[in-house]
Amino acid sequence: MEQEIGLIGFGEAGSTFALAGDWAGSAHVFDAKTEDAVARDAMLARYGEAGVTAADNLADALDGLSLIVSLVTADQALAVAQAAAGLIVPGALYCDLNSVAPQTKRAAARAIEAAGGHYVDVAVMAPVDPARLNVPLLLSGEKAGEVEARLQALGFAKTRVVGEAVGRASSIKMIRSVMVKGIEALTAECVLAASEADVLDEVMASLDASERPRPWDVRADYNLDRMLVHGLRRAAEMEEVVKTLEGLGTGAAMTRGTVERQRAIGALGVKAPPDGLGAKIGAITQD
Repeated sequence: MEQEIGLIGFGEAGSTFALAGDWAGSAHVFDAKTEDAVARDAMLARYGEAGVTAADNLADALDGLSLIVSLVTADQALAVAQAAAGLIVPGALYCDLNSVAPQTKRAAARAIEAAGGHYVDVAVMAPVDPARLNVPLLLSGEKAGEVEARLQALGFAKTRVVGEAVGRASSIKMIRSVMVKGIEALTAECVLAASEADVLDEVMASLDASERPRPWDVRADYNLDRMLVHGLRRAAEMEEVVKTLEGLGTGAAMTRGTVERQRAIGALGVKAPPDGLGAKIGAITQD
């Protein structure tokens, strides 16, 4: 990779992209976890594995760079953009890949653009693992076309510009999430009740009879796996979906319920879910 990049955040997405794109030596990375003594050594080891340049602070990570990619948790996306605004060079392209509401992205854009930068809303439309650089990306903003070319140079293979308005890409992702992550929460509600009533097999068979893409016990097993591992992060993202729907005035009652269910299951702290639907139900109910 010839171009240098300032990368904010080195969690699952950031580290996956850096390794897959061979950003070694070109990416200057800052992650707030390096400021925590307990987490620092583990984070520095991840930097070393990817060959990226570790920055001790946000200013060092962004110093003089024209391309910045933000990949932090949803609850930190706006604060990070506001902090970065005071550090970027004029004309820098700020690519916000975080899963937040269009209102949040527009607020971040105001901060970046007031500082002379260019903000582009980027929506990551599938899990980064195993897709890696083949993950679909939607882009919106006045400089979306320019950013698309820069991201393609970094190795991203499936990019698409969906408009010039910041918030359009995130609106697509947020509203789609009502269904995608809502189904996960509904799955938990269904199978936990069915298990308690001792009718799980009958309910799964009934669902199989009405829809055939794959057996529902396989789908339910997968959905609970995602919630156990990523429920807290998904709950933070779904808070942003609530903002999206409230902004539209269409109501968000089910989505609020999804936030609660995702957070409750994620808070169990099961990082390595057991195999099988029954075992996952047991992990949630602690039976």
